[in-house]
Amino acid sequence: MLNQTSVTAFLLLGVTDIQALQPYLFVVFLAIYMVSVVGNGAVFLVVVSDPRLHLPMYFFLGNLSCLDICYSTVTLPKMLENFFSTHKAISFLGCISQLHFFHFLGSTEAMLLAVMAFDRFVAICRPLHYSVIMNYQLCTRMAVTVWTIGFFHALLHSMMTSRLNFCGSHQIHHFFCDVKPLLELACGNTELNQWLLNMVTGTIAMGPFFLTLLSYFTIIISLFSKTHSCSALRKALSTCASHFMVVILFYAPVIFIYIRPVSSSSMDQDQVAAIMYTVVTPMLNPLIYTLRNKDVKEASKWLKQII
Repeated sequence: MLNQTSVTAFLLLGVTDIQALQPYLFVVFLAIYMVSVVGNGAVFLVVVSDPRLHLPMYFFLGNLSCLDICYSTVTLPKMLENFFSTHKAISFLGCISQLHFFHFLGSTEAMLLAVMAFDRFVAICRPLHYSVIMNYQLCTRMAVTVWTIGFFHALLHSMMTSRLNFCGSHQIHHFFCDVKPLLELACGNTELNQWLLNMVTGTIAMGPFFLTLLSYFTIIISLFSKTHSCSALRKALSTCASHFMVVILFYAPVIFIYIRPVSSSSMDQDQVAAIMYTVVTPMLNPLIYTLRNKDVKEASKWLKQII
């Protein structure tokens, strides 16, 4: 991954250039980051330590919590540092590394959410065969697969972006390094990079999204064919409510940023959407699962007693 330009650093302009707001924003985002790390860390610890939660559903939930800790850590510490920095610089290598881990963890989470939807599909539509289908080996293979695909997907973007030539301004109108703002600073032909962003990243993101929707559609059809009771249907779907809320929170801003035409793109709008899925969603995920999941709440009480 060799840099073919003379660029040694970029400037991250951040979420705002209003100096008076930056101390307040620092406090807000620091609080969000702490809640995210503590909340996801607690969920991960509960899932690992409580034998009652050594089930496929919670195995994937532990993976999601680990992902969310890393995901917010990729962007938030640098953002917090820049609130009190005068130059707001990030090295070229640091920028490419941030881009890599951002897409690595983001694409992995997208695929993991689809795997979690498949787990709910098997649990509801094939309950008698659930323990046979969702065995330890399959769960481990699916987890390893989504992490591996996510890594190589991100490696593709980081390698292709690092080979671009950059000219003119080196100011990135964002609070972290991403492909889209970097392509705006590149000179020369970026059509291949743009194609990879639209097609490969679009497939990585939207493929799991449609598989998730297909899983829920199949669940609803299957339940309606077995029972016409609304209360039974509602009870069955309540087990999927937490996951579905997480899917909506994750995909709504992702679709807003990456599916829109480039001509309608706005950096301010992109930053707001990026804050949603890189900052807010990782904070809300443990709250959603804890508040709506009886097993996790009971395990949390058990963990508090042990501590």
